Amino acid sequence: MLLVGLTGGIGSGKSEVSRRFAALGAVIVDADVIAREVVELGTPGLAQVVAEFGDGVLAGDGSLDRDALAAKVFGDDEARRRLNGIVHPLVGARSFELIAAATEADAQAIVINDVPLLAEGGLKDRFQAVVVVDADPQTQLRRLVEIRGMSEADAKARMATQASREQRLAIADYVIHNDGDLAELQSQVEQVWDALKSQAAAGGEQRR
Repeated sequence: MLLVGLTGGIGSGKSEVSRRFAALGAVIVDADVIAREVVELGTPGLAQVVAEFGDGVLAGDGSLDRDALAAKVFGDDEARRRLNGIVHPLVGARSFELIAAATEADAQAIVINDVPLLAEGGLKDRFQAVVVVDADPQTQLRRLVEIRGMSEADAKARMATQASREQRLAIADYVIHNDGDLAELQSQVEQVWDALKSQAAAGGEQRR
């Protein structure tokens, strides 16, 4: 098994890259998906969040009101640390279960962990390779405004809470530049995939 970390700033197109790796045969472990699962209705994770932040973060049906929770933690570093202290260990435990299952199914699997805050969390050493999806900040901003419908101010604020472009590139073993068209993106994904397969065949050692 080769354990790969995939990251990129908001609006970089990381999710699109993740889908393309999956189509090539990668096992995807998506931290965002897991983060939603561990606080679903009836989970211990949701109970912990409510105990920490109060019933005001619940929707009428008892599920998590993500907008209400976001309003409590956005711009509040201490509140965000408390939330991360609940969610991150649960995400880590579930990720470990999924990785173990993938390895049991295929000892040669390439497991790509889609981790938005890999750089912020100092998680590089957990992986045998790190792939960074890079885009110019103006490209990120345009996508957030035009595609996601965010205001420019909100988009800039979200970008400002993340690691800088330079910090992400500093931890990259492989970089996929995503300012061009989808054909360019696919070509880069395939090149990195071939490199990851070579690395896996070499027992995890990178071949440069």
